[in-house]
Amino acid sequence: MRIRRKSSTDDAAIVADESPEVESVTPGQTNDPRQGGPWDASEKTATEDESYIDLGSLIIKGRPGFNLQLPTDGESDDIGSVVLLTEDSGLELRAFAAARSGGLWDDVRADLIEEVERLGGEYDAVDGAFGPELQIRVPVKLPDGEDGFQPSRIIGVEGPRWLLRGTLLGDAALSPSDEGLLIEAFRDTIVVRGGEPKAPREPLLIAVPPNAVVLDEDPAESTEA
Repeated sequence: MRIRRKSSTDDAAIVADESPEVESVTPGQTNDPRQGGPWDASEKTATEDESYIDLGSLIIKGRPGFNLQLPTDGESDDIGSVVLLTEDSGLELRAFAAARSGGLWDDVRADLIEEVERLGGEYDAVDGAFGPELQIRVPVKLPDGEDGFQPSRIIGVEGPRWLLRGTLLGDAALSPSDEGLLIEAFRDTIVVRGGEPKAPREPLLIAVPPNAVVLDEDPAESTEA
């Protein structure tokens, strides 16, 4: 699987030579939205599965069928998200520090709803396999100049002092389902919070693997996140 890093000035593609490995663990209680993943690093560690790629705060399981991109945030070189791309869909993953008491996803959903309303969009607040989620339609200009909507499905899961937010785009947002390659990738994700003090909502930044190899080829066209 290819990892692609994008910036405002150039595009580079990188491939990890070696990936950390993961051992399986027994799922938790069935009423826990995380009983099948995503996982905290204390619950599932990189030991046996070479398909996992260590990106610092997130450890992603590589699978045939999607590419991985690392877009930089704004004008800085910080990488705050991982984008997984299939032919017709995308999944953006972002992790944030959270309080031990939880509740951050409730606050984030409220902020997202406020922003959607400000933009003149529409949303549905529904209960999914991971708990409360949002299905959003935001007005955009289409390539042909016509008015249209960009659909997205935003899911969030809280673990020990972290929040993992996933934004599904493309066909995965038009036809929401709890099955499929990108949902499997979301469940397989391992979050590495670290022990250092962090304020709630502080991004858990992504690290490019030190053993990555730069490729001299242009990255594939991406889905906008």
